[in-house]
Amino acid sequence: MQATSKTALIEFLRTQPFRTLLDAPAGSGWLLHALGPQTTLDGIDLYADAVPGYRRFWKHDLDTGLPAECRDYDLICCCEGLEHIGNPLLLLRAFCRALRPGGLVVVTTPNVWYPQARLQYWLRGFFPSFPPLAGRILPGTHMHTTPWSWPQLYVYLRLAGFIQARILPQPLSAAKHLYERLLAIPARCYCRGKIAKAVGAEERAFWQIAVSDAALLGRHLMVAATKSDSP
Repeated sequence: MQATSKTALIEFLRTQPFRTLLDAPAGSGWLLHALGPQTTLDGIDLYADAVPGYRRFWKHDLDTGLPAECRDYDLICCCEGLEHIGNPLLLLRAFCRALRPGGLVVVTTPNVWYPQARLQYWLRGFFPSFPPLAGRILPGTHMHTTPWSWPQLYVYLRLAGFIQARILPQPLSAAKHLYERLLAIPARCYCRGKIAKAVGAEERAFWQIAVSDAALLGRHLMVAATKSDSP
């Protein structure tokens, strides 16, 4: 996760009223260090050791969900983890169960919807950062197995029990090259057409985000969603 994305995430978190946070996967513990000792953090990671400062820390495979003791969090951050998970819906549902009513989940992951990524997929059949893994499938190598875009992540979050999904702005939400803006014109026109035909507020809000630079042009996604009050 690039430094600019980390800064944008921390700035967002500091605007949120939360007391307890789950960092899954925790990695090097950068989130703990950035938020400081005034925040109560628990951490999970299969390959990293516990970093001093976490209230609780589990060595655990997120492909199996969360440990049973993970519960009653105000906020869960899954930074650069979902693209490594083979069972993302299982994990997102576990996040939802572990949150208090109205709790927030934040997911950060590479975005494969930007024009250069789609162009590479058309030419090679593989997205950037998601190469063919035959002969290199080894536990602990942090393989990128599941590519994400705004539409796909939105569907998984809704299926898991989250509402009000939105993309958080960050420097990587902008286009890197002019030609990418040109290549994005057909998709932007398509999304605008969908906004005009949307039935209901939820569908309209989805397409309004889909037409944004962050969804169409960004190389990285930072998405927040709220736990639904409905079962």
